[in-house]
Amino acid sequence: MHDSNTTANLLGATALALTDVTLGNVTRAAGVAARAATALVTLSASPGLSVSELGRRVGLTQSAAARMVDTLEADGLLKRSPHPFNSHWVTVSLTETGWATTQHILGARATPLSGVLECLDEGEQQTLSCLLVKILTQLYKDNGNAQYICRLCDRGACATEHSTCPVGEAERQDRRQPD
Repeated sequence: MHDSNTTANLLGATALALTDVTLGNVTRAAGVAARAATALVTLSASPGLSVSELGRRVGLTQSAAARMVDTLEADGLLKRSPHPFNSHWVTVSLTETGWATTQHILGARATPLSGVLECLDEGEQQTLSCLLVKILTQLYKDNGNAQYICRLCDRGACATEHSTCPVGEAERQDRRQPD
């Protein structure tokens, strides 16, 4: 008989171990804290966010986001610009150095994730992929914030000619639902 508590525990241990390894690689590659690395990746997918929106997407308050943006701007990784429609806001975007750092971050994120999959054959990887789509769809239903779930994702790896982002698809389905 299957014990779902064991499966849940295994999933939790796997998720935590992968998070530890991945974030360790990411922070070393970027030379910044995990939230700052996440902010850079978020801006690479959505340039021109306001400081408040960037903070929301990476899970920071507006004041914490402003301090993080100050630090990243001082490090030459991003720049502020006037918002095109609201003179009270500024937008944030990556500098050339910020773009290069983001590419290092995404590579550092991919390395341990790809490495752990090497113990699975192609069929097992396909099965895992299908299961992860289901899990991510459920996580979106529980969380409702695609930008937060995908805050450190390599957007190009998920949206290819052969696949779509399951979180983005869940969000699109959610928006189609009548209120």
